[in-house]
Amino acid sequence: MSSKRIIITLPAEDKHWLEGYSRAQKVSLAESIRKGVQKLRKADGLKTYERLVESTYGLWKKGEGLAYQVKIRSEWKEK
Repeated sequence: MSSKRIIITLPAEDKHWLEGYSRAQKVSLAESIRKGVQKLRKADGLKTYERLVESTYGLWKKGEGLAYQVKIRSEWKEK
């Protein structure tokens, strides 16, 4: 994975907090930002999965799913 530099604008209060946090964690400011972005992406990914499950729950109405799979796959063997 290649890295790209970006310039961001933060309120002074947030920048000072982030600098203090980074010093306390003994990591660079950039590393703190990278870790924050990773956490946001992970949290958003989980929400996306949960939304998908919620939006598709109960869509299958043709009986028991595994029995249907077995039936369809048995047709493949016949051909």
